[in-house]
Amino acid sequence: MSVAEAVEPTTSLAGHNRISTQALTLGVEPSDIRADWSDDDGLLALSIVAPISIPALSEVLRNPQRVQGFGGSIWDRAVAAKATVLERVTRLSGFRISRVDIRISGAHVSEGGRVR
Repeated sequence: MSVAEAVEPTTSLAGHNRISTQALTLGVEPSDIRADWSDDDGLLALSIVAPISIPALSEVLRNPQRVQGFGGSIWDRAVAAKATVLERVTRLSGFRISRVDIRISGAHVSEGGRVR
């Protein structure tokens, strides 16, 4: 009998999941991102602290479209990242995530667009 056959569908197995910080794309190195989990009335809440990559302001003054090359404004990118992380972590882990909080800890001026 296989493990899958021996386990009832409602039974959960002990173990862990590792979710890479690369799931979050703010245009910075994964090692610059901190993620912490907390209990939120029985659900998981995820808190992320990360810098964000931005174009040089002098470049934005010359060409306002540079902002779109980075994925939009800092606000737009943070909101999009929250939705993406919430969906991916829920799908990959099978856990219901109550919320994702993102705090931008700084900015890295970059020549190119955001890292994909």
